[in-house]
Amino acid sequence: MRLGKVLEEKRMQIVREALSGVKIAVLGRKYELHPETIRNWVREYGDKVGPDQLPSTDEQIQELKRLQEIEEKYNLALKKLGEKELENEILHELLKKKNPAYLKNSK
Repeated sequence: MRLGKVLEEKRMQIVREALSGVKIAVLGRKYELHPETIRNWVREYGDKVGPDQLPSTDEQIQELKRLQEIEEKYNLALKKLGEKELENEILHELLKKKNPAYLKNSK
């Protein structure tokens, strides 16, 4: 399949979501696009989308729930990553010191 065809199908999907009531700003964040780009696509491709092609409310709700779950997992992973980086930094600092746990006169 040609790249142009794939891009047009993706555009049509985004236009369908916009016409079904999802806010343009939300779609922009979801697809990492500028909202004005999506508005232009809606103007350009809006006539080509029939009412039977619009996603149902249930599908939209399921997609939003899925995205929220993914965002929660992502935030948790970022938090854990930050904690691990801090642990590594502390361990590196301890390794730089020469025998920090030993007393000088213990021999």
